[in-house]
Amino acid sequence: MANNVFDLAELRKLIDEQPAVPPRPPQEAAEEHEALTFPPVTLVPDAQLARLVPAVPLVADAIRLTAWTGTRPVTPEGLLPAADAAAAAETLGVDAARLRLLWIVAVNTGLLQIVRGQALRGPLPEMLTVEATLEFWDGVVMDVLDRADEGLTGSAVVDEHLAEMLATVYSVRSGVAVANLARGILQSHEVACEPGTVQLRRLAASLPAELLEALSLLAYCGLVEQTDAGRTALTPLGVWAIRRDLLREGHDAPTAAEVEVFADLSAAELVEALVKGTATQSAVAGWLERRPPEEAARELVEIAAEGTAGQRGAVGAILEELGPEAEKPLREALELPLVRRYAASWLHIRDLDAPALSADDHTWIAVDSLAALMHLSGHAAGRLDPPEPGEDLIRLVGEMPAVGHPDTVAVLDMLASAHDDPAVVKAARKAAMKARSVEHTKLGSPHPSETE
Repeated sequence: MANNVFDLAELRKLIDEQPAVPPRPPQEAAEEHEALTFPPVTLVPDAQLARLVPAVPLVADAIRLTAWTGTRPVTPEGLLPAADAAAAAETLGVDAARLRLLWIVAVNTGLLQIVRGQALRGPLPEMLTVEATLEFWDGVVMDVLDRADEGLTGSAVVDEHLAEMLATVYSVRSGVAVANLARGILQSHEVACEPGTVQLRRLAASLPAELLEALSLLAYCGLVEQTDAGRTALTPLGVWAIRRDLLREGHDAPTAAEVEVFADLSAAELVEALVKGTATQSAVAGWLERRPPEEAARELVEIAAEGTAGQRGAVGAILEELGPEAEKPLREALELPLVRRYAASWLHIRDLDAPALSADDHTWIAVDSLAALMHLSGHAAGRLDPPEPGEDLIRLVGEMPAVGHPDTVAVLDMLASAHDDPAVVKAARKAAMKARSVEHTKLGSPHPSETE
């Protein structure tokens, strides 16, 4: 949800240390980039995909290289000697750079095996099971993408943005115009590298030709093809492989079948699935498509108004996908104590008239969001927006007892037991004692220290 005012990146780390919270995959805990949600895709059946693998030009040439190599000595680095490499390149009709890629693919996938200084032929893809063939293909693509750091395409800027370019094409199944791909690469490069005006102008002039050359290589590698409309799209094998790569990176890249099972759930069932991590954000779009926005928003608001912080976090992730057409139930939610702050934020983000939030409101949202992270898992937690950087956590902790959130004590106890900054731990313990005192005062009970 919007308007969080604490460092979620820092706090997620300590949340992961709590036994009650399901652990996220290691790559998610370590990655620096945000986990993204991609549109569902329909995959070609595995058996059909497996039959396509040997016909990929890169794979076919790697097989030809293994046939040419047979059994012969290699260098201590596991490469062909210079004379043999030149002969192989001439026979296969490839240049030295292409031959190196073929050799790497052949060796890493087991087409060639290096044993005691000699290259020996391994099993061919058509000799493998369907599952083994697809694993072989996955290895081929990983070898190709790993070469981006070494100058895979011949264009430094394309290599630098290769992963995001392929992810973009993956997201648009009808294909992307080359001009749009070039424009996207330029924009990404400008943001990431801040080149000067002259350098950017030169890059804009040279990139279209470099991109065409890079796409030609990716077509040779079996990843992309040109549509009838002249756009660049992933091949069926490309969709399968890039999806595998996105999943390895911790992104949400479902199949159509995986999200279809959630489309007919009730609002309460979908929220529960998001909280438990059995559904990801990709299930939300299909669910929303089957019901009027206003009706969906009203059901979700009712859940958030009576539910836990975790349920409010999941509801917020769904409501993010709705536009102004859901305004009425969100405006009505301004009267609900546990939802009004989020409703105001939702309206404000969509440029609709909304009451301003106070500093205490922002602190309350911080407590609620942190409480939600204690219950949400996986991508559901990842949907909570990070706050502005540089927030003074100690100051925020000190403000928590005064805002009246029902989970304040639990959140402060968690900070006190798990945070690695002694100053934060001390502040959290002090604030927790204060929060307990406030609770006892409201209940009309003496504070424990008064009876000791």
